[in-house]
Amino acid sequence: MFTMKDSRTAKLRPVPVRKIRADAVAPLLLANIGQLLTMRSGSAGPRRGSALKELTIITDGSVLCVAGKIVSVGTTKDALRDLWLTSNRNKVTEIDCRGKVVLPGFVDSHTHPVFVNPRLVDFEKRIEGASYEEIASAGGGIRSSLEAVRKAPKKQLVEKVLTAFRDMAAHGTTTVEAKSGYGLTLVSELKSLAAIRDAASAWPGTAVPTLLGAHVVPEEFRNCSQKYIELVCTEMIPRAARERLAQFVDVFCDKGAFTPSQTEQVFAAAQANGLAVRAHMGQLSETTLAPFLRFKPASFDHMDQVSDSDVQQLAKHDTVATLVPGANYFLGLKHYPNARRLIDAGAPVALATDYNPGTSPTISMPMAMSLACTQMNMSPAEGITASTINGAWSLRLAHRKGSIEAGKDADLAVFAVKDYREIPYWFGPNHCTHTILNGILASAD
Repeated sequence: MFTMKDSRTAKLRPVPVRKIRADAVAPLLLANIGQLLTMRSGSAGPRRGSALKELTIITDGSVLCVAGKIVSVGTTKDALRDLWLTSNRNKVTEIDCRGKVVLPGFVDSHTHPVFVNPRLVDFEKRIEGASYEEIASAGGGIRSSLEAVRKAPKKQLVEKVLTAFRDMAAHGTTTVEAKSGYGLTLVSELKSLAAIRDAASAWPGTAVPTLLGAHVVPEEFRNCSQKYIELVCTEMIPRAARERLAQFVDVFCDKGAFTPSQTEQVFAAAQANGLAVRAHMGQLSETTLAPFLRFKPASFDHMDQVSDSDVQQLAKHDTVATLVPGANYFLGLKHYPNARRLIDAGAPVALATDYNPGTSPTISMPMAMSLACTQMNMSPAEGITASTINGAWSLRLAHRKGSIEAGKDADLAVFAVKDYREIPYWFGPNHCTHTILNGILASAD
């Protein structure tokens, strides 16, 4: 039996493996778990309303993982009676989780990791009182990240993305949606998606690539945004689909970005090329959502501005409202998405970091959960559900991710706290001691 030592301060160090075979992954047993949050539910779709508080907690729990999959979940007492475990105990890596909380690995369903430099000038100008729109019109914002990404060799971008993935895993994240969007030319967008692919192949977690060619209108297409949309629809999307570089297509539908009509064009092109869709919606201004629902979008993200009628529409569909309070915090906004209105109406809600260099430079899902609790009146239980199983639904991975159940991928996070509510309570320090990504152990040592 091999028991991992505990360290609350050391940084988790995922093993940089490439294309690991499932049969090469050592069996793992997490035992003596103080609180095991399985998230198991009979729900046939994303969690809504009161179901967001259903964590299904087992005390003195255990989870056995073999070949990258969860094979049994229950109490430690029951696990130690298992005939297979009894005869193979010397082959199993055991993690003593006494006095700790174990939950599904976080699903960070909205990130922008393909960039080169932080946007420090934007940061200072915002502190001095400049608005998001003023910074963008002065050449800052998203457009200021373009030149560096366009010039960067793919290898440099791969290293940046892989570093982000590893840092996310150190805070308990096992699945990441990763967008392009800081190149905005055919070549640089494909390069960004290739960087995500290559970084994902060197990381034991799961990355979901998204083409965000329709992020903003690049300077060379100023005053002719429709020509740029045609480039996105007729060149970027078909190439990304043909080369299997993206699973989703995203678009920033808002003032200063793209119109509802242009968004529908992007969605139609994505659908024609066999790609699913998601969108940045309602961050800066309200956009009527109903016309887009015919495309069955996986999620609408940000959702700061949304009408009562659209909230009611979301309650009737499986499109997830993905809230990213880190952006509101970093922008210094007093207004946050109205999570309570969405939840109480029955709309499915997820949480994500929105990791990016300009408006939300955080890789911590526990920080996003803390903001959801303190600024959006979500309970800790709702925050955990929104960060795990509902995030998985927003990426259409709920059959594999987001809960601890036999047959699902072995994605788990171990926190050195006695009560799950402490995960969003202690903001700032990282209390994650171990992360298991598709059965691969990332540990503090």
